[in-house]
Amino acid sequence: MQWWIDIRRKVLVEGVSKRQVKAEYRIHTRTLEKILAHPKPPGYRMAQPRPKPMIGPFLGRIDEILRQDRELPKKQRHTAKRIFDRLKEEGYTGGYTQVKDAVRNARVRLKDVYIPLAHRPGEAQMDFGYALAKINGQLRKVAFFVMSLPYSDAVYVQAYEKICTEVFWDGHVRAFTFFDGVPCRISYDNERVMVAKVMKRHQRKLTDGFLQLQSHYLFKEHFCNVARGNEKGVVESMVRYTRSNFMVPVPEVRSFDELNRMLEERCREELGRKLRGKDGTKGQLLADERGRFIDLPVVPFESCRVRTSTASSLSLVRFDGNDYSVPVRYAHYETVVKGYIDRIVVCRGDECIAEHPRLWGKAGVHFNPVHYLALLERKPGGLDHARPLEDWKLPSCFRDLRSRLEADLDGEGTREYIKVLRLLEKHSPKELARAVEQGLRCGASSRDAIAQFLIPRPEWRCTRFNLDGHEHLRHVQVASADVADYNRLLGQEVGA
Repeated sequence: MQWWIDIRRKVLVEGVSKRQVKAEYRIHTRTLEKILAHPKPPGYRMAQPRPKPMIGPFLGRIDEILRQDRELPKKQRHTAKRIFDRLKEEGYTGGYTQVKDAVRNARVRLKDVYIPLAHRPGEAQMDFGYALAKINGQLRKVAFFVMSLPYSDAVYVQAYEKICTEVFWDGHVRAFTFFDGVPCRISYDNERVMVAKVMKRHQRKLTDGFLQLQSHYLFKEHFCNVARGNEKGVVESMVRYTRSNFMVPVPEVRSFDELNRMLEERCREELGRKLRGKDGTKGQLLADERGRFIDLPVVPFESCRVRTSTASSLSLVRFDGNDYSVPVRYAHYETVVKGYIDRIVVCRGDECIAEHPRLWGKAGVHFNPVHYLALLERKPGGLDHARPLEDWKLPSCFRDLRSRLEADLDGEGTREYIKVLRLLEKHSPKELARAVEQGLRCGASSRDAIAQFLIPRPEWRCTRFNLDGHEHLRHVQVASADVADYNRLLGQEVGA
């Protein structure tokens, strides 16, 4: 580089002749002209591209194959070797290296270029992701809901068993509560819980579940083109960010509730961070952004999927591939089943007749043993073989009660024991166990006797005689007692 500078200075500043400089530095005229024309060496430049007689006729075919690959899954796209094999079948006679270089250059040339987008306040993006979590000692894959506000960069995350309509609902309800408002526009991809069918001209046939949520909160929707997640790139990045920062190392918790409390706390901590290129923290920007939100409705959306189901002859109703018990008196009747993310509620009219924790597998059964006691009272012989009672853990006092009843009531002891168990229809297991223990101590083991111990008895010091409804007794005068009267009565009895 130094000799380049010296030559330029001698000719252009000192006025030394070109012939003298060429002789001194032993360079060609074209080289000198290049030095004088460029402040620094321009490098090697070809006047025209080298001819490619072997691969040239096939470059368009390579571009065509790579463009078709865009519509296919990544694992089924062409490699350079596969393209080479196909080109040989079509008449290519060159080597593999030329094909490999051509494929590499074509992939760079065909890469997408994106326009930076402006993010207006009050708009949101939503997506789902997957991560591992250790819940109650079991390592499992969980789905997590992410809603991001690109303007303030605020984010809300919750974890769920799997992606379904009620999870989609619940995530929105919790996110809107966390942000204290409803974004006016939300961008989505084309998940089946939202989009029933993708149609031409960017039209979508939306699911009933999505329309119910939208009707309640009145936000506008925007759906990305198929396989174009970059159109909601902020939440795509947030899915990766929250997985890497909120769930590394793998969280170890006892339940989903504990995991979600932890995730929500991390979202609150994020509000204290400052966003690059903007003034103020994320929380301050979110406060400014709330002016563009839609107000939360007075009544929150009920995040439950409702289905009708007829109770079977086994007194079971089915929801989402799993069975749940109802009291036997509702067998063969039509019921309404409400599926929440954590529980199943079964109703008959306006009455809630059963509630169970939700099962997320398939072909599972959840029994409430109390639901079958009325039937067992009529068929006591099935007590020891009833499947709903197989894993029922009762205190040892119930075993002692059954032994006593079967010993005292020959042939009817089991039925009487079941009658005692039926008290669980109105009382908790803890209350009934306490009453059974009292009855065993007193030698009272029948159903009616044990029921007496379940009647609440107020402390006698707190009782007060009340004449409400007996107004005529207010005029009765009762004289004070005199011990002397009792002594006189005793004297009369002795004299007699």
